[in-house]
Amino acid sequence: MGKPKYKRVVIKLSGESLAGNLGYGINQETLSSFASQVSEIVNLGVEVSIVVGGGNIWRGVSGSKHGMDRATADYMGMLATVINSLALQDALENHGVSTRVQTAIEMRQIAEPYIRRRAIRHLEKKRVVIFAAGTGNPYFSTDTTAALRAAEIEAEIILMAKKVDGVYDCDPVLNPDAIKYNKLSFIEVINKSLGVMDSTAASLCMDNNIPLIVFSILEEGNIKKVIFGEKIGTYVGG
Repeated sequence: MGKPKYKRVVIKLSGESLAGNLGYGINQETLSSFASQVSEIVNLGVEVSIVVGGGNIWRGVSGSKHGMDRATADYMGMLATVINSLALQDALENHGVSTRVQTAIEMRQIAEPYIRRRAIRHLEKKRVVIFAAGTGNPYFSTDTTAALRAAEIEAEIILMAKKVDGVYDCDPVLNPDAIKYNKLSFIEVINKSLGVMDSTAASLCMDNNIPLIVFSILEEGNIKKVIFGEKIGTYVGG
């Protein structure tokens, strides 16, 4: 199969995908499958960092829509990402992968504080680094976290692991005639409001020339396929 196409990547894992077919919480089979796939590419020499969402536990935007203070709701969402990150760390280490969790909100008893140089050093030592608690600021999504961390650690690409197999012109669950895009520019993503990521994250990626691939995490082996350059999902970039 040759060598991996990418050396250093950020995987953006949606919280919803961790729920699997449960719809909420953490599906252990889905978690183990993801950890196994990450283990495989780490063993191939790829430097992997992960940003995981918290939508399977709590969504800040939903809380604010029901009258909760937006900042409070967002902080709750950040804590949800920490829960997912610790679960992911445990699953990865059960597959023999050395892992570090770094949080944007300091909580030294369970994780390291986010320090850019330390994160890069972990990656160079072939440890998987999980970035938890978003950016540490309300009003910013974990998509923005992925874009920001990718720029900071000089990742080559962001792999967006979702429950759907790419980007569509409308919701494929609601509309079976939805059209899938194979390739998009960030300007198209922003102008068409395609929901790949929020506009802040898309602008960060565009300004720093960080492409992304949106693909389904539910199909075993997809991460390896993406790493080796197989054309699956939707490519977003220049």
